[in-house]
Amino acid sequence: MLKNEKGFTMIEMMIVLLVISVLLFVTIPNVTSQSNKINSKGCEAFINMVEGQVEAYKMDNGNAEPVTMTQLVDKKYINEEHQTCPNGQTLTIDAEGNVDTVAAE
Repeated sequence: MLKNEKGFTMIEMMIVLLVISVLLFVTIPNVTSQSNKINSKGCEAFINMVEGQVEAYKMDNGNAEPVTMTQLVDKKYINEEHQTCPNGQTLTIDAEGNVDTVAAE
């Protein structure tokens, strides 16, 4: 005589694991490919923030352009860790006060 046992069969469990693994295989590559885009957008935002601090420096110092990022750090316009983007690129300031990146080595 069969008992009325409640639970999942081995086949049902394997189907559930198969579905979960397929979903993981589909989503993980998409997430990792988006991380490069996130880092580049984060760097663009960082550059905009530093450009704003360059403008603040110019207003406070009679339109004098900062020569280096260390001047902004020394005068506390930016923190020391704000000299690099989240993706590792170093920020620089040119003669006109424009902020740009230099690839990390």
